[in-house]
Amino acid sequence: MSSVLPDLKLLRIFTAVVRHQGFAAAQQELNLSTSAISTYMSQLENQLGIVLCHRGRGGFTLTSKGELFYQECLRLLGEMESFERYSAALKGELRGTLNLGVLDAVVGDSALPLADVIGAYSQEYPAVHLYLSVQSPHELQMAVMENRLDLAIGAFFTRMNGLVYQPLYREQHWLYCSERHSLFKARRIPAEVITQQRMVGRGYWSQAELARHGFKHSAATVESMEAQLILVLSGAYIGYLPEHYAQHWVDQGKLRVLSPATFGYQAPFSLILRRGRLREPLIQAFRDLLKVQFSK
Repeated sequence: MSSVLPDLKLLRIFTAVVRHQGFAAAQQELNLSTSAISTYMSQLENQLGIVLCHRGRGGFTLTSKGELFYQECLRLLGEMESFERYSAALKGELRGTLNLGVLDAVVGDSALPLADVIGAYSQEYPAVHLYLSVQSPHELQMAVMENRLDLAIGAFFTRMNGLVYQPLYREQHWLYCSERHSLFKARRIPAEVITQQRMVGRGYWSQAELARHGFKHSAATVESMEAQLILVLSGAYIGYLPEHYAQHWVDQGKLRVLSPATFGYQAPFSLILRRGRLREPLIQAFRDLLKVQFSK
């Protein structure tokens, strides 16, 4: 009986194409031309006997069977990578790739010794290849859930079933305006005046989350702290920023905190991983080093 199991290389190409939503966008990761990717995709579809995706002027879309097959590929490739790590661990060495995700604008946060952890990890396990990705909270959780990331660090106000959340620390956020804003030199500003200003919201905030931060609506939306900082510095908007991230511009007299007694919140940062992967060697080694750094 002939085998119906496709080559793992074809599965990895397929998942990369889906992740990048097209052949052209996947070229850099795969180091292949679009014609080569197209050939491999056709080969995979011929082996399976089904159409996995539609590609053309209308863009890239998965078929219903393609979506089911994609989810199964993620599961299978995740298990294969776990098996490779387990085999390496039996020989007393750690090899493979550790896929780590993190929120943006954390490099200057002394409360998160991420650079120290990565440095110690790379020194102790030089054969491990590290992949570091900066994404939004929702993207990080989805990537961990789908085994595209092994671990992620961020503030997750909405939790997903199937993930383990290990608390790390709390990041302080204040509401800021720039020197170009009309409120910059004002004193004793009533809260109702502040809430009437043009405010920058986050794309991953729900309406309820926005309301918890004191606002009914936002006048602009961003997906990163750098984008938020740019809009606040423009003087056209006010917005929340991490204290450690904004401090440089505060020291220069370019930003000020608005009514800290009324506006401010703490974002609870956690390390997340998929349930059932706690004891995988590469993951456990990183968690151990992170624990050591936080205990200092």
